Amino acid sequence: MLSMKLKSHLIYKKEQRREIVILLTIIAAGLVVFKLVNFSTEPILDTSSPEIVALQREIDSIKKNQAEQKQKAKPFNPNYITDFKGNALGMSVHEIDRLVAYRAAGKWVNSAEQFKEVTGISDSLLAVISPLFKFPEWVENPKRKNFNSRYSSQKKTQLAKIDLNEATAEELQQVRGIGKVFSERIINYRNQLGGFSDDNQLLNVYGMEPEVVERIKELFTVKTPKEIIVINVNRASASDLATIPGVSYGLAKKIWEFRKLRGTIDNLEDLQKVPGISESKFKQIQLYLSIE
Repeated sequence: MLSMKLKSHLIYKKEQRREIVILLTIIAAGLVVFKLVNFSTEPILDTSSPEIVALQREIDSIKKNQAEQKQKAKPFNPNYITDFKGNALGMSVHEIDRLVAYRAAGKWVNSAEQFKEVTGISDSLLAVISPLFKFPEWVENPKRKNFNSRYSSQKKTQLAKIDLNEATAEELQQVRGIGKVFSERIINYRNQLGGFSDDNQLLNVYGMEPEVVERIKELFTVKTPKEIIVINVNRASASDLATIPGVSYGLAKKIWEFRKLRGTIDNLEDLQKVPGISESKFKQIQLYLSIE
């Protein structure tokens, strides 16, 4: 009985069967069309065609010119022109090399006329880029015109050197290897100390190389030293030694253990035998130590 009822539901009339066939045919046709036809609204371009390649080159050229114009618009110190910057400004390789050689000799360009004389650029190019030249304050400020004369030679007598505790960031930047970042670090560290007590304290400035410190000492020196508290290395604990600028607790403990093994330290230079104390590190910490 149940099978008869089920069979009756599966029997379709002739019209129903025809409608089912038509529906299946439409569905099949739709699938074929969807598979074969690209319905994307974006046009398909042949990127290898000469017209497209030429257009892309023109767009790239416009972007490059815009980037160069943006870079040209910023004031800059012509003494620090890099190869990339010089090329963007329109300078030739030889003109850039002349400037680099001039700076390598420890000399400075202090005017647009001097820049033209050193590099040999044309008057037309100079007219375009010179309005963007930005020289240090001591060049642009008439009250300090005589500052550059103090740098006429690399080595100065003690009397001619500038007090390191009074030097400005602009003055420090005249030393090869000292830019804006390092000049600010030097001044910030000087402020932390309350003033330098010795030239070798420059070695404590983060990232400062000994060679650069030596170049600074050719033009600057501490003339108004700040008084510091000296620690007797033969009586100090590791905690006492760790208060010295540039001495970590780990290094302080090594110094303390070195002294305990020896009983006493008769010569501060013996501390260079302690692991971790190089010649430059010794120069940094000996100011704070005594053997009394």
